[in-house]
Amino acid sequence: MSDPVLAVFEATGAYLRGHFRLTSGLHSPEYLQCAKVLQYPVHAAGFGGALGRQFTAMAGGKKIDAVVSPAMGGLIIGHEVARALDCRFVFTERDATGQMTLRRGFAIEPGETVVVVEDVITTGGSTREVIGILNSCGATVLGAGSIIDRSGGQADVGVSRIALATLQVTAWEPASCPLCQQGLPVVKPGSRNVA
Repeated sequence: MSDPVLAVFEATGAYLRGHFRLTSGLHSPEYLQCAKVLQYPVHAAGFGGALGRQFTAMAGGKKIDAVVSPAMGGLIIGHEVARALDCRFVFTERDATGQMTLRRGFAIEPGETVVVVEDVITTGGSTREVIGILNSCGATVLGAGSIIDRSGGQADVGVSRIALATLQVTAWEPASCPLCQQGLPVVKPGSRNVA
């Protein structure tokens, strides 16, 4: 592969092909399993540093107070971006009702400048949920970032967004999925259960 980020996914066996149910609920013939890449600290640090440099440029000299990521997929890369930015890292997670929330004593103070980091964006749903929480805390959300943008640059999360690699990957609603129509079993390799 010519893209160095995607080459790392290929080399680590993290660029999967088959029939997958994405976190968004959509079905796709391709899946990027970031956990398989991020199990190697050298890749996690490299990707975190690259995103950190882009956020630093976006901030234009303004200090970033925190990186916030949704659990589970954003934990490792969010932490590495926070390390690169020399700021703190907190994460959101779903409560028993499925609502995304800050827990474990984490707090974001009014006026803090924060960025949101995920591993992969497809529709931007989880990122928008996190941004909603941060806005309700009175934070200034500078931008959002991910290692991979599967939307081809189309996902709108309401703030500026960066990605190390942007792909236009085919995805279907389950009812119109040709792989389902062929009777191929669907695999859910992500971190969130979707019916």
